[in-house]
Amino acid sequence: MSYDAAPDRYDEKMPYRRCGRSGLLLPEISLGLWQNFGDESPLSAQRAILRRAFDLGVTHFDLANNYGPPYGSAEINFGRLLREDFRPYRDELVISTKAGYDMWPGPYGQWGSRKYLLASLDQSLARMGLEYVDIFYSHRFDPDTPLEETMGALDAAVRSGKALYAGISSYSPERTRDAASILRALGTPLLIHQPSYSMLNRWIEGGLLDVLEAEGVGCIAFSPLAQGLLTTKYLDGIPAGSRAARNGSLSQDQLNEKTLAHVRALNSIAAGRGQSLAQMAVSWTLRDPRVTSALIGASSVAQLEENLAAAAKTAFSADEIAAIDKNAVEAGINIWSASSSQ
Repeated sequence: MSYDAAPDRYDEKMPYRRCGRSGLLLPEISLGLWQNFGDESPLSAQRAILRRAFDLGVTHFDLANNYGPPYGSAEINFGRLLREDFRPYRDELVISTKAGYDMWPGPYGQWGSRKYLLASLDQSLARMGLEYVDIFYSHRFDPDTPLEETMGALDAAVRSGKALYAGISSYSPERTRDAASILRALGTPLLIHQPSYSMLNRWIEGGLLDVLEAEGVGCIAFSPLAQGLLTTKYLDGIPAGSRAARNGSLSQDQLNEKTLAHVRALNSIAAGRGQSLAQMAVSWTLRDPRVTSALIGASSVAQLEENLAAAAKTAFSADEIAAIDKNAVEAGINIWSASSSQ
């Protein structure tokens, strides 16, 4: 069945925020294709999620070269759906991809060299059937490649017309400041930083947000649900098929009773706000205006709709913030800390 986007998709369904000091607006909640868009998920389910997201005002879809499984399959599947459903709406979409983690064998298949980044971008464009992406990210800091080379590759991507904006992900405050300075000198301002951020992983409050504000750089927070921990999924055990059951991005040893006690307390606070725990977790990441967008995943249309309902509900009373702060504590789930600590 052919797809016609909802004509009321911009009728106050989704608030938009300016990305740093740029001209680009992003939806308060963006959709990431890290999970559930590889070949293990039915294309019909992927199609339904993407269609519903766009109908509800989500204009930003975020990918990376190695999203799947297998690597590259999320971009291939998205490319097919873009061609079949979203091609007429390309100019209404912000599509991003990244390169930095392992993608192909050998010495040129990961990290931050010019050779890897630009080759990966060409491959991503081919998989998605695009002439350009809106944002191209350095997915992680490379301690063995000069930052000037990595940022020079992002600048080259923009100057070639294969990307409109440059971004970085999981960089420390100091490296972010350096990256912004290098790109500014090259004439390609740093648009956005994509860090992990949630009530159980608050590292960006230790200086990164201040740097982004000073540099005029946007912030899109990924994993606001702490890899699913900030939902009701694990309050009564580990469901079969869940990330923790697979020991994926959330492992069973992270689900200790101390952390779960905090999660249960946060769930009670959410109920008092008239929200689900997942909704409050997303709303909480957006309480700071320096956060441009929260990046969520979705395994179903119902889950998508639940989390998108957090948009525009980002106000918290002083009492709510105080109660949350008692339980929004470090839980050892930041599996990307190696990059952001260098």
